[in-house]
Amino acid sequence: MSTTVYTTMESPFGPLLLSGVLPEDGGPAALATVTAPGQKYALAEPADDWVRDPEALAEPVAQLTDYFAGKRTGFDLPLAPEGTEFRRRIWAALDEIPYGTTVTYGELAELAGQEPRMVRAVGGAVGANPLLIVRPCHRVLGASGALTGFAAGVDRKRWLLDLEGGTLF
Repeated sequence: MSTTVYTTMESPFGPLLLSGVLPEDGGPAALATVTAPGQKYALAEPADDWVRDPEALAEPVAQLTDYFAGKRTGFDLPLAPEGTEFRRRIWAALDEIPYGTTVTYGELAELAGQEPRMVRAVGGAVGANPLLIVRPCHRVLGASGALTGFAAGVDRKRWLLDLEGGTLF
């Protein structure tokens, strides 16, 4: 049975809660969640059976710190988010959106091999993304270019897009 570890880190959004899964055979923890204070549909506190282990999550903390400082444009981490096959497909498509660019929910659906008319289902999967920032759900906009929904708040979405120097269409 694997162990879930966690740590917190300071960020421009306040303290982020990171969790990861330690593989049974050793090796680095695979990042499972990154959540911000007040984020919808996310744990605000570690689960009772999680073990505090800042060392196991030192690399994700370092990469997020560099991202917030404008020194990193992507992440290179083992990931272990839990979700349905459909959600995992949408989340993998999020990884294909380049730093500093945006797509619509319809375009994201196409990236994931889905029909563009599936924007509501795609939006639900994006909203359930457990890896805030690392999986760049902030780069997805409404069809008109509007800053629609972001589980951590639209102001934070705008901040991330401004950090990346992205253009809104």
